[in-house]
Amino acid sequence: MDERPLLEVRDLSKTFPGVRALDRVSLSVARGEILAVVGQNGSGKSTLVKILAGVYEADPGGEIRAEGELHFIHQDLGLVPMLSTIENLDIGRRVGAGRGLLPAPVREERRHAEELIARFGADVDVTVPVAQLTPAERAIVAIARALDGWSHPHNVLVLDEPTASLHGDEVDKLFAAVRRVAERGAGVIFISHRLDEVIDLADRVIALRDGRIVADARRGEFDHDALVRMIAGRDVEVAAARPPSATADVVLDVRGVHGVRVAPLDLRIRAGEVVGVAGILGSGREDLASILFGAAPREGGEVRVDGTLLPASDPAAAIAAGMGFIPADRRRQGAVMPMSARENITLPLLSPLRGRLGALGVRAEREDATRWMSAVELVPREPEQRLDLFSGGNQQKAVIAKWLRTTPRVLLLDEPTQGVDVGAKAGIHRLVADAARDGAAVLVSSSETKELVALCDRVLVMRDGEVAAEIAGAALTEARLVRECLGVAGEDAGTEGGARDDR
Repeated sequence: MDERPLLEVRDLSKTFPGVRALDRVSLSVARGEILAVVGQNGSGKSTLVKILAGVYEADPGGEIRAEGELHFIHQDLGLVPMLSTIENLDIGRRVGAGRGLLPAPVREERRHAEELIARFGADVDVTVPVAQLTPAERAIVAIARALDGWSHPHNVLVLDEPTASLHGDEVDKLFAAVRRVAERGAGVIFISHRLDEVIDLADRVIALRDGRIVADARRGEFDHDALVRMIAGRDVEVAAARPPSATADVVLDVRGVHGVRVAPLDLRIRAGEVVGVAGILGSGREDLASILFGAAPREGGEVRVDGTLLPASDPAAAIAAGMGFIPADRRRQGAVMPMSARENITLPLLSPLRGRLGALGVRAEREDATRWMSAVELVPREPEQRLDLFSGGNQQKAVIAKWLRTTPRVLLLDEPTQGVDVGAKAGIHRLVADAARDGAAVLVSSSETKELVALCDRVLVMRDGEVAAEIAGAALTEARLVRECLGVAGEDAGTEGGARDDR
């Protein structure tokens, strides 16, 4: 039996000006092995992937040996936004190859694309530009493309945060496909901040910290707490629980609001209250916060902040009324990537930084941005660095910082810790809890049931565009949320703790 690894990395280093991102990293991936790479944002994971992909050139002295090809699914997915799913799947390969210069029949291409996407349980119009798809649907397209027609037994599949926009059933389908790839003798490198997924999928885990490998453990040698210690170098504290704020004033008042995939609903959130929204892909969960903020069309109903009626589809009016919005798709909707971290963090509120004549004080702006970079543990703490040069998790922290800086009356968060490491996730949870303590009304839409249970006073569960259940108090558990999202009745699924606060 051939015991040679499919991929072997020896003494790999990478130095940027003033930063050693990787420091003599060595690892191997065996045939049929699923290797998870974990670490905090800025630990070197993304740098490692970009060197393997040829995006970055390693420092002299390192070595990479591969038996077959490396296939990648990156955090940004690598899709062409204005091309359809069919066209994105065809990049690099053609259905019906062997016809010479003749194109594949359109009907055959469409059928092939629909069959690939259907493997992941998604119902996607494969003819529209992928820019019109949800983040989860785009992730499924990227995963389907990477696995399409892959039969070589010596390849290595590298997945960099592939499940960041996926939900339970979609994740299960992806993992089943990944396991099939490994069972055929291929190798897999899996990078994820979701530790439960690492425990479920990985045969072996290595942990990076400050560019170095600090731990290497096989299945049976790690659990959730062990992974936390590997990543953070310590146990991580969670945000302290807050008492319910049932007597506080209503800050966000929503009546009859509906959109393309959201049926009319009512919602009231009081000062200091954190309300969650759960639901599988297509339930309407992923649309609600955008509709309330005005980033997605509102087809009817009213939204009020502290009594002020907000016009539909007008984010500027929402911001002026004291509303902040952290979208799931930070690159397209949450930030201006070519601008610096300083410019992004201060962008929503510049008036306190202007002088008497209206000129922007760059020194004051830099100091303010640096203070907020510290508050959200953004690294490197370089306010003049372009945001697109930060890791994905640190980009998310910058988006969160820019809205927390405005001291919002209403804070809307859609997948707030997507692509964020376990230590930073706990820090973001504390910041959200602090915003609520300061009197904000907070709405958190998340595909992570554990996050909703940890953060929220009550959770709305959406199915088919409607609020199907509301869970609060002792009834708010992960098991109950999962059952309600899937529409599965459970023995504790009653109405207790479920009345909406419509007072």
